Amino acid sequence: MNFLELAAKRYSCKKYSDKPVCEKALANILEAGRLAPTAKNLQEQHIYVVTSPEKLAEIDKLCPCRYGAPMVLAVAYNKENVFTYPGGKHSSGAEDATIVATHMLLAAAAEGVDSCWLNFFDPALLAKALGIPETEELVMLLDLGYAAEGAGPLANHASRKPLEETVTYL
Repeated sequence: MNFLELAAKRYSCKKYSDKPVCEKALANILEAGRLAPTAKNLQEQHIYVVTSPEKLAEIDKLCPCRYGAPMVLAVAYNKENVFTYPGGKHSSGAEDATIVATHMLLAAAAEGVDSCWLNFFDPALLAKALGIPETEELVMLLDLGYAAEGAGPLANHASRKPLEETVTYL
């Protein structure tokens, strides 16, 4: 399957089986994140692989839009190791963590592992519950697992605006 086919096929899974993620698939997913580009190659990302029932229950309490995957990847970055852009208002941390997460999300699809990007939570509360150091900023969660029977993309999954509405050539 080529990349555009993979991108079109991938959807946000909202119903998971309890089948654990294969270790080889997880290793490949994490490696894709490690290979993702970061500003100045600082590689400030930190991935927390959450599988314990206790920590998953903490996430469930603080993230109401989690869908029961047997594993969650919590993606954070080291706030003390980022590139600050000219003007001093923005750093590379959140965007680098997002690039890493996107690489892992697409690698999961390539491995046959379903996922859902989660960000409906208070990052500070969830970071504290997970024991993430204060020097790190939690950006997002990635539910990982295998779709339950009957799961599938939303009805509007394939609906996309034409390029003319989203791209401007200057």
